[in-house]
Amino acid sequence: MPLAKQIVLTYEGLEKLEKELEHLKTVGRKEIAEKIKQALSFGDLSENSEYDEAKNEQAQMETRIVKIEKMLKNAKVIDEEDVSTDVVSLGSKVTILDIQMQEEIEYIIVGSAEANPMELKISDESPVGSALIGKKVGDVVEATVPAGTLEFKIIKISK
Repeated sequence: MPLAKQIVLTYEGLEKLEKELEHLKTVGRKEIAEKIKQALSFGDLSENSEYDEAKNEQAQMETRIVKIEKMLKNAKVIDEEDVSTDVVSLGSKVTILDIQMQEEIEYIIVGSAEANPMELKISDESPVGSALIGKKVGDVVEATVPAGTLEFKIIKISK
């Protein structure tokens, strides 16, 4: 059996997954059980779309629970004390200048499990994240993205 991939998380990401898991196991399971119970009261299961939908939702939730448990079991938490401000690494807050747009953007480099571009948390495995890893303030980096090649200058690295 292959070894599970190590999941790298910040403390914030770890807490978020633990809270989601707790919610799914308590509130989520109760809600689904209630939906199934209600759907069963409608009778004939062969044409009971509410029952089918509730059972499908239950399966999806149980799959998510197993996935989170596996992620937590294989999690390596980034200690903020170990995050360098000399070079970009996992856990770094990086302020970059998009050279073409002349616009500053601040990203947090995280593991793929907690990446969320809407919160400006990008994965170290993403095109921009991997281009920034190991670089220093003042470095100009190129990242190849689906829309083409982007150029960034690293302005600041913080925790």
